Amino acid sequence: MSRTKEREMIVMLLYIRSMEGGFSTEYPDEVLAAFRAVIGKLPEIDRIISDNLVDWTIDRLNKVDLAIIRYAVYELAYTPEFHEVIIDQAIELTKKYTNLDDDKQKAFNNKLLDTIKNKIRK
Repeated sequence: MSRTKEREMIVMLLYIRSMEGGFSTEYPDEVLAAFRAVIGKLPEIDRIISDNLVDWTIDRLNKVDLAIIRYAVYELAYTPEFHEVIIDQAIELTKKYTNLDDDKQKAFNNKLLDTIKNKIRK
């Protein structure tokens, strides 16, 4: 399975969880392991997101975008993956699932993740 498809599955699981929905555990082991790892770090991830939002609050974020951002922040903070790849993949998921024709959501997510990346690198 490609890394891109794995990311997409993890984001789907995070979204389903945020909607308090149940899901099948018939996902690949690496997807479920990554999902559990994110859930284990969720308070820290949400704090990072909240600390970097300007004139916005985490509870106002669309649930799909929140899932995308949460997984990207997890990868930025806790994995050795290249930051540019993480952000690029998050923006691709944004374009696929939540971006309207005006690109505002893509720009918002990109700016937020770039800000977080710069703070994590320090």
